[in-house]
Order: sequence, then C-alpha cells, then structure tokens
Amino acid sequence: MKTFGTIVKQARKNQGKTLADVFFDLKIDAAILSKIERGERAATKKQVFDFISYFNLEEREAFSIWLSDKILKEYKNESYVLDAFRVAEERVKYNAKPVSYSSSVHELLAEADKLKEKWLALKPLNKLQLLKMHEFFSVNYTYDSNKIEGSTLTMQETHLVVNEGLTISGKSMREHLEAVNHYDAIDFIEGLVKNKEPITERVLNEIHYLILNGIDRRNAGKYRTVPVFISGSSHKPPQPYLLATQMEEVFDFYGASKSKAHPIILAADMHEKVVTIHPYIDGNGRTSRLLMNLVLLNNDYTIANIKGDNISRLSYYKALEEVQTKDSSDAFYKLVIQSTIDSLKAHIEMC
Repeated sequence: MKTFGTIVKQARKNQGKTLADVFFDLKIDAAILSKIERGERAATKKQVFDFISYFNLEEREAFSIWLSDKILKEYKNESYVLDAFRVAEERVKYNAKPVSYSSSVHELLAEADKLKEKWLALKPLNKLQLLKMHEFFSVNYTYDSNKIEGSTLTMQETHLVVNEGLTISGKSMREHLEAVNHYDAIDFIEGLVKNKEPITERVLNEIHYLILNGIDRRNAGKYRTVPVFISGSSHKPPQPYLLATQMEEVFDFYGASKSKAHPIILAADMHEKVVTIHPYIDGNGRTSRLLMNLVLLNNDYTIANIKGDNISRLSYYKALEEVQTKDSSDAFYKLVIQSTIDSLKAHIEMC
C-alpha cells in the first residue's frame, strides 16, 4: 500500500537524487527525509507541497495519501473510527457547499459596512481623542467580557482597577487580575494590528497567556491535557489528544478564508471554532472574543463588545449552542454583526 513516504522515496530514486541532493535543494535534513520515507516521521504540510513541487508529483494523489497517513496514525486504534469517517465525509461535503446567509444577515452586514466607511472617513483623529476613546471602550469591553464569565466588578470598579491601580474591598484578587489582564490583552491585539502581525496559533496562545497571567501560570498559553465539560451546555469539547490537530485546522481555515469570507463572518467563525474546541483549561471565552476582535480590528472595524448583562449573556450562550449542537450559525452571526454595528455607532458618536 502506498504511503506518502514511499511516494517520495520512489520519486527521488526515479530522478536519481540522493538524500544530500534534497537537503541542498530543499534544506530538509537528510535524517529527517530518511525518516519521512520510512514512515517514521510525518511530513509537515509545507514539506508536502515542497515535495510535490520539487519531484513534480501529482498534487491530488500525493496530498490525499499524506492526509490519509495522518488520519490513520492519529485514529486507527479508536473505537468507531469507520463510523467517524463516514460522519466526517458528510460534514466535509456540507462544508464544501457555498456559504449562504439569511437576508437579515446580509442586511446587517451591509449596515455594518456603511458604518465602517463612515468611521474611516472621520480619521485621522487627534492623539488625545484616540486615547480617551481607547480608555473608554477598553474599560467597557473588559467589564462586559469578564462579566460574561462571572466577574462581580462593576464598570466603575473595573475603571479604578485598570486605570487607577486601586484595590476594591470585598473583591477577590482573581477578579482584579482578570480585569488588568484583559485590559493588557486589548493593548496587545491593538499592537499586533498596528505592526501588521499575522494572526497565528502562536498569537492565540500569547493572548491566552495574558488572560491567565498571574492566575494560573502553569496553564497560561498552553492547551489543556485533561477532558473538560461545559456547565449548562450539551456540547462536549474534544479530548486533549485531538486539540493539536483541530487547532491546526482552525488556522488552516483562517488562512483559506481571510481573502474570501466577509471579515465579520470570519471573526464570528474564528470565535465559535475556538470556543467550541475549548482548547484551554480556563479562559476560553475571553480568549475567543479577543481573537474575534483581532480579526475585526485587522479589517478596520472597531472592537465588538458582547454585553455581559443577564439577557445579553443568555442570548450569546444560546446562539453559540445553536452552532455547536444544531450547526446553525444564523443567530450567532446576527449577534456578532449587531455588536459590531453598535460599536461603530458608539465610536462615531464620540467623534
């Protein structure tokens, strides 16, 4: 049976190339190439396409065999693996269909885009104005995002903690750290946008590290190693051994979608995908919402603040649950778009 390694080895020999030749041409260590050929090491996705180009392999066949090797290595000893493959096949077919939105989603997107153009037309703003707006909206966003997760700090208390460095009597140290950390994380993502840094898996882990800094240093910026359950939800996140593969797929999705999907839809999708996988032991919601806003900021929108009051929080959780258990994104898209619209309007009104 063909494996990706045997295809590479056969192509190399047919073309009269040595391991050293490949090393000099592709800068792939001979020992690593030898292990790939023997099936002792998996080629990376980049290496696969390097081999395809270098050896002039048939792309569809080579990539399909590499992917099948990867799947078999990961899941061949799992129970119900064939059933899982059949389900996955159906989901792939579904996801391959063109994305269609309801008319109400289209209308909201059009409204958001008009407001974005109005917001951009007001720029450049003076430094003092930008500083005041940053402080106001960052405090609001920090307050609401933490409130969604159960923080009891009020808006005023959040301001005093992050901007004045005060300690609030009767509030836990964790709540103080959550406020400071989230405020710092907003500065971090704004810096990424300013410096035109790419959105990567490493960036996501850095955001998470900031969220748990001083709260849980052992798990900050690291994927969980234990199973988790989401209280009040019927969705069950994947087992720890699946996280690396699934998170890689999330950022493959981002790379394939960033030039095609509407930016607000992409932001919502990235939020939903990460929070559904639930890769961290804690801080998944805050990290996912910051990732969502990083995508929005990268596309000239303002930070979308999902409110933390009981009614808004319930709507948010229900919309996520519909995506996770019913594969229905409409309500979640509307919630994120409306939050973006509200934010744009508030920014424009402050100018």
